[in-house]
Amino acid sequence: MQSGNMKKILIVLTNTINYGGTNDPTGLWLGEATEFALIMQQAGYEIDYVSPKGGFVPLDPRSMKYVDAEIMNFYKTDDFQKQALTASLAPEQINPEDYSAIYYAGGHGVMWDFPNNKPLQSIAARIYENGGFVTSVCHGIAGLLNIKLSNGEYLIANQKVTGFTKSEEILAGKKRVVPFFNQSAAENRGAKFMKRRAYSEYAIQDGHLITGQNPFSAKAVAKLLVKNLD
Repeated sequence: MQSGNMKKILIVLTNTINYGGTNDPTGLWLGEATEFALIMQQAGYEIDYVSPKGGFVPLDPRSMKYVDAEIMNFYKTDDFQKQALTASLAPEQINPEDYSAIYYAGGHGVMWDFPNNKPLQSIAARIYENGGFVTSVCHGIAGLLNIKLSNGEYLIANQKVTGFTKSEEILAGKKRVVPFFNQSAAENRGAKFMKRRAYSEYAIQDGHLITGQNPFSAKAVAKLLVKNLD
């Protein structure tokens, strides 16, 4: 499966347990991690999981409503339970040289702990400047917003990207809870924000940047990445 020179894939997960300023639970949107990871593993890639603080990764309870047999089987594996949800790596344990891509999974929790995590930004910038891929789905784009390259420019400036849209946020009923809109934040950094109909599968590639719009786009991001890495 895994050839000697095939590098690993790094999946970034949130540590945020509740929506800021409330007691409402949030966390990782399960399918955004499992659907992506499954496709990468089937293509022969090894996966590591990292989170801003390392350790425990909470699940958004609402994401469990969208679990099919495939997601459930992956969720139940010892590997995923331990490496992703119980003992995710911390950024300081990561050597960017080991990875050919980084993938930011979503769930509303990321809105609070992804955007300003400097160690994760450095890892992503290094992977990108090494010729690797920076990828995200849904709210995961929050992790891309403040990545700067060694020339001081935002990674997403002048790039086509997508992520959870303003209209999807309104439909999700979280317009007043989120600290900002990913769509507006990306546009403010010079990105060309692309989108399709709310909650329809959509992934887009611009060079070594691959992004997906919503929870139904994780597989599309994974398939695009596999195509590029193969």
